[in-house]
Amino acid sequence: MRVAHTPAEIRSQLKPLRASKSIAFVPTMGCLHKGHLSLIKKAKAEADIVVVSIYVNPLQFGPNEDLDRYPRTFDQDARLCAEAGVDFLFHPATLYPKSGPKVTLKVEELCDCLCGASRPGHFDGVLTVVNILFNIVQPDIAVFGEKDWQQLAIIRRMVADLQMPIEIIGSQTIREADGLAKSSRNRYLSDNNRRQAIALSRALLAMQRLAATGESDIERLKQEANTILTTASVDTEYLDIRGATSLKSKRKLNKQPARVFIAAKVGNTRLIDNMPLELTS
Repeated sequence: MRVAHTPAEIRSQLKPLRASKSIAFVPTMGCLHKGHLSLIKKAKAEADIVVVSIYVNPLQFGPNEDLDRYPRTFDQDARLCAEAGVDFLFHPATLYPKSGPKVTLKVEELCDCLCGASRPGHFDGVLTVVNILFNIVQPDIAVFGEKDWQQLAIIRRMVADLQMPIEIIGSQTIREADGLAKSSRNRYLSDNNRRQAIALSRALLAMQRLAATGESDIERLKQEANTILTTASVDTEYLDIRGATSLKSKRKLNKQPARVFIAAKVGNTRLIDNMPLELTS
């Protein structure tokens, strides 16, 4: 595995390969876990060369968020990447000028709900850095996790709207044995918080089971979930059912693809999760 620390370096490394090799890219902020490794595995199955980036992007953190304490574990991450068969690891110190970026991307509509509603500017920061990384790496394929579904939907729209020649592939959420979605922030949870956090996936699964019986009423589905969350003393930031691609709110569940989304603060840690919601009866 080769490690690059500047855009010029990674471009130079990849240039002679482009004519004969396909390139898959997995952008991350580091602190890698099994969820990230599943993205790398999918990337390896889809392309000849796999590039992983590790960069904690300051543009996507708002005031009073956890930029300063976000875990930075580069040595461990590099070892995991090498063991997973990554070909190139890109680890820049910064991707912005010292004076800060003066040209950035802006998301319309798709960021007005879910995480975007409480984190203004977050997805503008995500798209700006992903666009920069795409311009540097110039991959044929990029792989993102479905746990951050709103992010995935917005990146897909960016690629379509800006006519980028990149295939975006979503990879299924990886979970702990008890159902908790893998996240770099799970390490912040105390033992008691960890037990509470299981309620998020349990609530979503309960909604899936109810929908499978033919229940299409949104409020009835939410009531099922809220019973579980209240019992676990979990206060949600949002619990919402929306179209899988449009992210538009659903008034009633139907045969069109939908997902249920949840965000909650457990202790001092903000967690998110989502699952598909299908009316199967």
